Amino acid sequence: MKLFRNLGLAVLAAVIVLAVVVVARTLMLKPPTEAVASAVPAAPAIDANLAAQHLSAAVKFQTVSHENPAEDDPKALAAQRDWLAATYPHFAAAAPRETVGPGALIWTWTGSDPSLAPIILMAHQDVVPVADESRSLWTADPFGGEIKDGAVWGRGSIDDKGSLVSLMEAGEALAAQGFRPKRTIYIVSGQDEEVRGSGAKAAAEALKARGVHALFALDEGSAVVSDFPLTHKPAALIGISEKGYATLKVTARGVGGHSSAPPDDTAATTVARAVSAIADHPFPLMFSGPAAEMVRVMAPRASFVTRMAVANSWLFGGVLTRTMGATPVGKSMLHTTIAPTMLSGSPKDNVLPSLATAEINYRIAPGQTSADVMARARAAVGNLPVELSWSGEPREPSPVSSTTSQAWQDVAGVTAAMFPGVPVAPALDTSATDVRNMSGLTPDIYRFQPILFGLKDIEMIHGVNEHLKIEDLKRMADFYARLMLKAAG
Repeated sequence: MKLFRNLGLAVLAAVIVLAVVVVARTLMLKPPTEAVASAVPAAPAIDANLAAQHLSAAVKFQTVSHENPAEDDPKALAAQRDWLAATYPHFAAAAPRETVGPGALIWTWTGSDPSLAPIILMAHQDVVPVADESRSLWTADPFGGEIKDGAVWGRGSIDDKGSLVSLMEAGEALAAQGFRPKRTIYIVSGQDEEVRGSGAKAAAEALKARGVHALFALDEGSAVVSDFPLTHKPAALIGISEKGYATLKVTARGVGGHSSAPPDDTAATTVARAVSAIADHPFPLMFSGPAAEMVRVMAPRASFVTRMAVANSWLFGGVLTRTMGATPVGKSMLHTTIAPTMLSGSPKDNVLPSLATAEINYRIAPGQTSADVMARARAAVGNLPVELSWSGEPREPSPVSSTTSQAWQDVAGVTAAMFPGVPVAPALDTSATDVRNMSGLTPDIYRFQPILFGLKDIEMIHGVNEHLKIEDLKRMADFYARLMLKAAG
């Protein structure tokens, strides 16, 4: 009995010590050093209504990028380029523009001190198509640029003509008042971000050939989320990395023929089994990388239970991953995602396919590679008679940018000034952006638009009823102007 009593006391003591450690670590969890907003210059006067009219005009240019380049309208891109030059004359005079590659634009606003590393600001010219079947769901003409309800409506108003127009508005206002940067400012605008990204790649190669080594590059990506799930309050999320992109092609071969006498296994059933096997073996959720850094920054503002879990992730890591993984968006930040998207087989319903294929899209998390994806897929299909190959060249995850550098302090500091009282946190961008091409030019690449979004609002990007509030448009123009003054002034 004495032995059991001593053992029980030992267990109780261990539990008490563990509880003390957990609570102590929770109480010691403090917010990180806040982004400094006090040294951020004020923005010049920018007319919000005029900016809205300019964005309205930009939306009307149907600069749609299609999967088949033959369907694109080069005249629309040319007309938009001419319109930009005519609409922003002071900026055009201060920052000469050139066209590189198949249609990318580079504005160069030469700084007065060539010893300072330049900055690169980006926004693309093109937009995604509007599906015919969705047009009836729009409450405004997708390419009408209608201004109503305090917003500019139409395809590209957010993604990404809002950013492009805001950059031009900021540059025009600064140039009109005689501003000349100390650091050179490059504004880069690709023409095919939505499909190929060849324009941004050509621009990066052109800048690299000139020996450009930038302080940072900034493009679209994350935003200010008004209802951040961890705190249910606003959070400004700046992307410090983006996932890789790869599409795996699964091919199965079989004996074709009439469907009236099918064999036990066909090319279609084999490829279906392979896809199911791959999808049923997802990558594990990991509380690490940029997503974990985001949570650590936000945790001190969350409930005690959340703070306790984050402060003691060594103990509650599984709870954190399950909690974050409760939604598709949260889950996507914690692992490499697997999404079967395309299937093909017989051209007729009563003909057995001799060849069946499937394509599976992966968004590869930082810390993993396309080789890891292929190895996991091969292990999942086992002995199934299928061929696995890449559809196109895989793109690896981007490097993770600093959250302590001068570049971060500039971008995060201006963000904090634009959104007083809102915490600024790093994040993982789960989509693909043009700025990834700048990784050879600078170690610090950020993805952020100063737009206040609810999680539900994100659905309209590439979707129905895309629109940008005029107050957000004005905020974006002010942000870019203040960033130019802060980082390059």
